Amino acid sequence: MDLIIKLLEILAGACGIFMTFNLLYQIVIGFWGFGKAEKDYKDHDPQMRFLVLVPAHNEERVIGDIIENLQEMDYPRELYDFYIIADNCTDGTAEKARSLGANVIETRKESEDAPTGKPIALKKALEAIGNYHDRYDLMMIFDADNLIDHNMFREVNSQYLDKGRPDFIQCYLGAKNKEGVVAWFYYTGYTLSNRFFNLAKQRLGLNGVLGGTGFAMSTSYLAQRGGWTTMTLTEDYEMQVEAILDGRRILWNHFTRVYDEKPTRLVAAIRQRVRWGQGHWYVTLHNTGKLFRAFFSGRISLGEFLSLGTYMYSVAACVAAIVQMVINAALCLAIPGRAFFDLSLQGFAITVLVISYSYFFLFYYADWMDNRIRFGIKTIPMMIGGFFANAIVGFFNQVFGLLRCGDQQHWVKTEHCIHAEIASKSSHEAA
Repeated sequence: MDLIIKLLEILAGACGIFMTFNLLYQIVIGFWGFGKAEKDYKDHDPQMRFLVLVPAHNEERVIGDIIENLQEMDYPRELYDFYIIADNCTDGTAEKARSLGANVIETRKESEDAPTGKPIALKKALEAIGNYHDRYDLMMIFDADNLIDHNMFREVNSQYLDKGRPDFIQCYLGAKNKEGVVAWFYYTGYTLSNRFFNLAKQRLGLNGVLGGTGFAMSTSYLAQRGGWTTMTLTEDYEMQVEAILDGRRILWNHFTRVYDEKPTRLVAAIRQRVRWGQGHWYVTLHNTGKLFRAFFSGRISLGEFLSLGTYMYSVAACVAAIVQMVINAALCLAIPGRAFFDLSLQGFAITVLVISYSYFFLFYYADWMDNRIRFGIKTIPMMIGGFFANAIVGFFNQVFGLLRCGDQQHWVKTEHCIHAEIASKSSHEAA
């Protein structure tokens, strides 16, 4: 019995160390997010040829905005083509896209039980286009509800040429909407991660994170991979992990943005995040061994090993906390008089200080530096609500995502219906 208690105490301690290390790592990395963001690349004349793909499943209500957006980009029209991928649509997405002058590729399931989703649509579209690596230099992917800064192709072109033609460039992930507690916590999360995660990593020379939309990918690397081969529910994360373990580069661009529509209902957010959790856990569990092999073989540095490893297991924080609580409860039953929580006033004060710094202070700083939005006392209730909404959604994302990670075939669409003005800025001088 004593041995079992000792082992349980060791496991509980390991969970605590894991959570503490991840928190401290993110705080330390974040120090490189302070200060004005300045371009580290020179402007170049347009040279690169872009292939733009927009997967769309029953997006008739919003598809017109991104088509008009792509038709008005500040880039020579002969240097980019875009295709709307009408994937298993049962509405008028394809017809509306064609009526607006867009190239349309329609994809269908081979059978009723055949898997579907964004990765399969991308694979079929590239096969339909054919010879893409000879016709284009870079491929960019956007969601049907996205809006894009008009300078995006110009900025990516310049960074790509000036930085030795990296394999990936991820652009700043903005939000079309932030009204309501649910949309607000998405907005705060992306505002924080854009500056104190991706920009910070860029400054440290570490690879960034692919966000699923608004990233450019070298068509030569895509062709080397054999086309679109990532098929999990988080195809962007799968691509990111495989690329980094293969020694590829993922750069961050803080100076041009893609604007994504955020869910406004808690149920929709939970459904979306569970899907993300399923894919994230699946990719993480199937690539942990490869991560260690890549490090010990010298393909990635210690810094990259820590950077990717902490991101891979960022979905484990809630799971570790639950395991620790269950163990503490078991130990309380086994050891009379043992306290379930042993949190001193000093420990409580440190917890409040860490949350205040890493959530409230860093967000308001990033919101001012990148969006020129000043701190407002009226936003405090929304911040508190967003914090708890994030905790609820995070629980479902990490725990249910782990429980369901074996299922990578059933894709659930997030409904989009917001009609927003097309982004017209050509730069973000506030960044």
